[in-house]
Amino acid sequence: MSDAERLRIALDLDGSLESLGNSMDDLADALVATGSCDLVRFRSTQSARANEARLRRRWLHEPAWRRGRGRPIDALLPRADLVHVAGVATPPTRRVPLVISVDDLRPLRGEAHTHQRLTQLRRALARGATLAASSRTASHEVLDVLGVERHQVVVVPPAVPTVAPTLAGDDLVVNVTGALERLVSVAPSLVALAHRLHSRVVVLASADAAAALRATSITMTIRPRHDAREALSHARAVLHLSDGARFPSFAIAALAAGVPTVARSTAINRELLGGAAVLVESHDDAVGALEEIATREARRAVLIAAGRSRAIDFAPATAARAYLDLYRDVVQGWSS
Repeated sequence: MSDAERLRIALDLDGSLESLGNSMDDLADALVATGSCDLVRFRSTQSARANEARLRRRWLHEPAWRRGRGRPIDALLPRADLVHVAGVATPPTRRVPLVISVDDLRPLRGEAHTHQRLTQLRRALARGATLAASSRTASHEVLDVLGVERHQVVVVPPAVPTVAPTLAGDDLVVNVTGALERLVSVAPSLVALAHRLHSRVVVLASADAAAALRATSITMTIRPRHDAREALSHARAVLHLSDGARFPSFAIAALAAGVPTVARSTAINRELLGGAAVLVESHDDAVGALEEIATREARRAVLIAAGRSRAIDFAPATAARAYLDLYRDVVQGWSS
């Protein structure tokens, strides 16, 4: 297939749901904007909306798709050259290749090895599917856990939803994902820092984490994840606390918005955020780093420029170009 030939891609919008929005929606719009492919939008686990392909009896097929079994999805879709999914459903295909984005490693870790995600991915790979890991670090973990050939796992970062620049903000915003104990341990120091800066600590957390935090005596403003855009618009600095299992989309969005960010120096953060965010060796060092980036204007200016430059690597337009290259390679390999 030459680069001039237009691919017809079926993209599952019930995929990577982030606090900033559905990144698959952003990817879909960016793919269309390239003018290089035709797109069939569909939903594997929800009802179709306007301008989306309707899957007949979707509710009947969905339980099997969550196990990597059931009716081939390309039999229910308009004609496509490739199907791309990113959520909990990994339906089989009969006539065209399947690409599966893996942005969350939690189901592949620890006791979750016995759960259906591991089984469904292995089934899909046995039928020739290609996995798109969100980083080199994640790809190594996927390869180790699944025990598959290297060519079956490629690296394509997801689209980070576009956010508006933060023009002025005073809040110290903490994004916590699977690292609640670490937040509790540093929270008193964070609150003390906010008091010195005449600011406040705003925590973005899941419902369970929020309940646990409210049960403590620590005074912080706790907001649900869907308030992420609003919180970012009032941020002076961001602290990203994560278990390292998920793609750091909020941290990258903060860089795009021009908000200096602190994160732990993990393998995935060094790969994706290194040189653009402040990476610390332990969470005990995070508060000091946060104070520095909140108060030193020269340091802030350097980080803002570096962050915005790095965030371009994960913009929807960048992700769309990378996925188009992957689609072409996969379709060519399937046809040969």
